[in-house]
Amino acid sequence: MNKGDSRLHILGKEKIPKALLSLGIPAIIGMLVNAVLLVIDTFFLGIIGTSAIGATAIAFPLFMFIGAMGLTFGVGAASYVSRLLGQNKREQANQTATVAFVTSALTALLVSLTGLLFLDEILILLGASDSILPLAREYSRVLIMGAMFTMLNMCMNNLLRAEGSARISMIGMSIAALANIILDPIFIFLLHQGVAGAAQATVLAQIISFAVLFSYFLRKKSLLRIKRRNFKPSKIIYGEIMKIGFPTLIRQALVSIAMGMVNVCAALYGDAAVAAMGIITRVFSLPLYVMFGYNQGFQPLAGYNFGAGLFSRLKEAIRVSLKWSSIFSLTISTLFFFGSGIIIGVFSRDPQVIAIATRGLKFYSLFFPFMGFIISYNGLCQALGYAGEAMVLSLSRQGLFLIPALLILSSQKGLTGILMAQPLADGLTLLLTIALTFQIHRKIRKSERLLAERSA
Repeated sequence: MNKGDSRLHILGKEKIPKALLSLGIPAIIGMLVNAVLLVIDTFFLGIIGTSAIGATAIAFPLFMFIGAMGLTFGVGAASYVSRLLGQNKREQANQTATVAFVTSALTALLVSLTGLLFLDEILILLGASDSILPLAREYSRVLIMGAMFTMLNMCMNNLLRAEGSARISMIGMSIAALANIILDPIFIFLLHQGVAGAAQATVLAQIISFAVLFSYFLRKKSLLRIKRRNFKPSKIIYGEIMKIGFPTLIRQALVSIAMGMVNVCAALYGDAAVAAMGIITRVFSLPLYVMFGYNQGFQPLAGYNFGAGLFSRLKEAIRVSLKWSSIFSLTISTLFFFGSGIIIGVFSRDPQVIAIATRGLKFYSLFFPFMGFIISYNGLCQALGYAGEAMVLSLSRQGLFLIPALLILSSQKGLTGILMAQPLADGLTLLLTIALTFQIHRKIRKSERLLAERSA
């Protein structure tokens, strides 16, 4: 069995638990290493001081938005590619991958130019105070200059997972993270670059990751082929990419907006509050990235089997994913709730920061046990091309619910209200997800029935 057949065997024939592990573990490791990287960044910057952590907290929504632009084309193309491979349409899959890659590169140029021209205005809008703005500017300018590599890496990682090459994606992400961990203290302390050094280390690590991933495509090791002759943009390809990619973009954009609003609200209570919210975000990125990674392993499996009409495998994959992700999220929420003080103490020695962040970690843990359920169904909608449901679920947690909750609670209860906004949004998102599951499964049953009628 050659490598291409082996990857398709995992998607279409391997036992579901084993297939999920084969696809999910590499994606989890890749995402987890990047989450660890965020935490280590926070640790090193915490040595510099509270303002340094605050500066990166201000810049983080901007970095998230850059990644979101790459995810728009990567996630959108990956969903379509998985279904095309399930239908044995390799040529269209190659064209879709190439269009996504080239469009990501062109978009990155536009993002970098716009970001550099309006950097100060963006940072002030995101809540930068006079004391934090110079550091946030140093950090953000470097990240924006490296946007091309960040976006292309996001795109290629999703394309590799779509074809079943999750291990290569993991290797690329892990190499980048390990390089960043090594380079961080060198640039920050040895070369005396401070906050800018953290950003320089991140961009250089992204360049290394790009070289690893792109060389895999150039050496024709991948199932998909990114070639000039495959660049054949069409309304169908862009329509399929944006059908799933656009909800992803909106979701990530809302994440950036919500983070910016959190920073603006927290800034009213000083740099310690901004730093505390930044630490909470980084700490929760660890389990969230694990679940996102697992979900990225689940999505190509779901999309392929849906496209191939293997509905019994699809249903089993859904059941197993819900079980595993729910057990994980319940375990993490318990650890974070009861160990909040110890966890926060690792990142800051400032008593005010520790007090605020410890309370916040407890609040955030309240509805986290249900996050596996929410993320699994959001990923399922993306994998199956259910654009409407994907859009609603993508908008809900960080947009439809969090932003109003933040505005109302912060005005009524001050800093405590800011800490309560996310768990309230999570609870409302859970109720919405439960309501949509009935519609999602009804559509799956309809597709299964239509296939049976055509086969009769």
